[in-house]
Amino acid sequence: MKAVGATAVERAAMLYARVALGTAFLSAVAGRFGIWDRSIDWAHFERFMRRTAEVNAFMPAVTIPFLAWAATVAEISCGVALIVGFQLRWAALGSAVLLGLFAVAMAISTGIKPPLDYSVFSASAGALLLALRARRNANG
Repeated sequence: MKAVGATAVERAAMLYARVALGTAFLSAVAGRFGIWDRSIDWAHFERFMRRTAEVNAFMPAVTIPFLAWAATVAEISCGVALIVGFQLRWAALGSAVLLGLFAVAMAISTGIKPPLDYSVFSASAGALLLALRARRNANG
């Protein structure tokens, strides 16, 4: 049985999910470099590294700079790929994994409430659904 192609509403919903997730990633990166408040400096990224240490309190301190930069590169890559639709299935799957790891790290270090309040699990689930739908479209 052949999969039915996406309707206009499904395509619009996928575009909405792509743009919402992609811009959220890029907005977070913009914040950690001071772009949003127009005071671009390293102090913003230093605060982000302190926050990375809080969220990953179970990790050795020596890993924090790597984790902060890896998250930044991953968020830029996933954000841009989602928005432009490049390798959508893989970008969405990577986003789901990245957000899932972030949610679990938050839950371990700060309790379950913060990742629920900030909808990190929900965003991860949305990215996973986007990846599954993109796969269905590729096979249909």
